[in-house]
Amino acid sequence: MSSSSSSPSSSAQSAPLQRLIAQVADAVQAVRGGRSLTDLLARCPAELRPATQSLSFYVLRLLASAEGARVLLAPKPPPPKVEGLLLSALALLWPAEAAPYDAHTVVDQTVSAVRKRLPASAGFVNAVLRRFLREREAIVAAVQADPVARYNHPAWWIERLQQDWPEQWQDILAANNQHPPMSLRVHARQGSAAAYVQRLAQQGIAARALGDWAPQAVVLERAVPVTALPGFAQGEVSVQDVAAQLAGPLLVQAQGELPRLPEHARVLDACSAPGGKTAHILELGDFDLTALDSDARRLSRVQDNLARLRLRARVQAADARQTAGWWNGERFDAILLDAPCSASGIVRRHPDVRWLRRDSDIAQLAQIQAELLHALWPTLKPGGRLLYATCSVFKTEGQQQIDAFLQRQTDAKLIEVSGLSGHLLPLADNGGEAAPGPAVLDGFYYALLAKT
Repeated sequence: MSSSSSSPSSSAQSAPLQRLIAQVADAVQAVRGGRSLTDLLARCPAELRPATQSLSFYVLRLLASAEGARVLLAPKPPPPKVEGLLLSALALLWPAEAAPYDAHTVVDQTVSAVRKRLPASAGFVNAVLRRFLREREAIVAAVQADPVARYNHPAWWIERLQQDWPEQWQDILAANNQHPPMSLRVHARQGSAAAYVQRLAQQGIAARALGDWAPQAVVLERAVPVTALPGFAQGEVSVQDVAAQLAGPLLVQAQGELPRLPEHARVLDACSAPGGKTAHILELGDFDLTALDSDARRLSRVQDNLARLRLRARVQAADARQTAGWWNGERFDAILLDAPCSASGIVRRHPDVRWLRRDSDIAQLAQIQAELLHALWPTLKPGGRLLYATCSVFKTEGQQQIDAFLQRQTDAKLIEVSGLSGHLLPLADNGGEAAPGPAVLDGFYYALLAKT
């Protein structure tokens, strides 16, 4: 899935809406059945993929609202072939500041799509959508009495945020339903963020550099295809969220009592795919880096990233917990553990995640995180550092995980890094003066641990 999470745009307008709604309906039904949107988009016809992605994102951000409206308007669910089309249309008709299509077009094209799939249901769908438009205000008010439909997140997710973030939970849910900005990382060895912003301006692309706290970060005013980015193919720039860009400097640069990581230091990136953080570490210095990942297929993306950026690492498929299978006994100076997690901090980029996760997943993921910390700590030199990271806003996967680790591990010390470590929330006030308007950062958690 593209990191830029584009909004419904000119690409959506160029394909017949009837075809797009059919693609989106299939994607929505598959997500409701527990399948990842990323996998579905890979099978979508290439010419329809960008528009299908943007419209699928739009619909998934409003899925519970659409389901609530469907239940009110048609208590008996229609056949699955029709239900995805109906839900997609209701989401596209939901009141919004910038609806991608006018209401008449949505109704007309959805009914045409139903006619191709199940002609007998066309009249039913037409009647439901027209009634929704006639009674929209009252139906929306009734549906939003249910918190799940109001916030478009599962009940357990809302309850976790209320427990973890009693002051900010509503703001986090609202941020999750916004379009994220497209952020770039300028290759530290090939130029500065400020100079790259000027190059973008010459191409008519508005952007801003974020300054010292994220020195390589550039945030675009609106998303563009990577093919429009000057120097992308030559490895001068990568697409990466700003929160993810904090990992490299946190691990490599001097922090508190820890000096800068020396050149040729042995570094492990334990869960490296798709390789953005791996590459960033290597942009910041000449290190002897091993990139592990348990998924051999995803490791090909690490190799592709490194090749484009002209960087080198030892890339190996292995479960980092099974050290006997991959570790030669020589300890590392630094370890990045970007652990598997709920992805609750990046749900604005992957809006299917909220519908795919289950409450029970969080305890299972926390167990894997604890096992990784336990297995990797002995592979770190005394005096070395381990950066634990998750793209999660749930404290079970962040602060509580590290508190428990520090109680178990007496030779571990937490290094606080003001503004960069701990839980980072996807809110507009993160990023200081550099972050007016929508949130610049995704939700993340970082803990820098020194081995005493």
